[in-house]
Amino acid sequence: MENVWTLDPAPIVLAGIALALYGQAFVRLRRRAGATHADVGRALLFVLGVAVSLLAVVSPVDAIGEDQLLTVHMIQHLMLGDLGPALIVLGTRGPLGVFFLPPPVLRVVARSPLRTLASFLLRPTVSLVFWLVMLGAWHVPASYDAAIAHPALHTFEHVCFALAGFLAWTQIIDPHRRARLSVGQRAMFAFSMLVASGLLAEVLIATPPLYPYYVHVRDRPFGWSAGQDQSKAALAMMAEQIAMLATAMTFLVRAHVERVSVELPTG
Repeated sequence: MENVWTLDPAPIVLAGIALALYGQAFVRLRRRAGATHADVGRALLFVLGVAVSLLAVVSPVDAIGEDQLLTVHMIQHLMLGDLGPALIVLGTRGPLGVFFLPPPVLRVVARSPLRTLASFLLRPTVSLVFWLVMLGAWHVPASYDAAIAHPALHTFEHVCFALAGFLAWTQIIDPHRRARLSVGQRAMFAFSMLVASGLLAEVLIATPPLYPYYVHVRDRPFGWSAGQDQSKAALAMMAEQIAMLATAMTFLVRAHVERVSVELPTG
């Protein structure tokens, strides 16, 4: 298998900017409120999320996924669109998100169309529909193969997955306690994602190889056929989504049950 590091400066610079912004937010909040909302645990989660996202596009995962194995390509998309965003959102829980942008930049953003766009995308229904559309549209064989054939489109695909992941995990985790959804509704949001990804995985397992690009790969690692590669890609997605979303659902359902039991009248 290829052991190629794709040291594209763009994602490295973006990762550096994200870490720098988080660092100044962490320091500012810690000076103001101590370690209550700016603890090392949150910082480690954020750094790990940025690292996972960066490794998805600069490590050999990128080259192997693009040139040899659909399974690795699927893992790359899960890193970019699920694991990385979830860790980053967990790392910005509480006031850290408010401090993320320096005051002058925050004032400019607050007066720009970006605020309106963000508010629209963060509506729960919009976030879920966007995630579902990105999941379905980019796994259509024509769009999947087109993204591999055209680097600019491939980059756009990655941006779409990352944005969809951030929107979805913001709804599930509710890092700033906006309460757009109740705890029970957040569990249902995660369940909807799990069902959708499970259906896609079942399609990939049940059908012959769907992606012509991977059918024509020569010297595929491990001696896998195109069909085996596609099935393993589906199983990788299913396993990761169950691990992430089912875990989130477990915590949310437990919190929902505890809240309901407290609210029920006694006696």
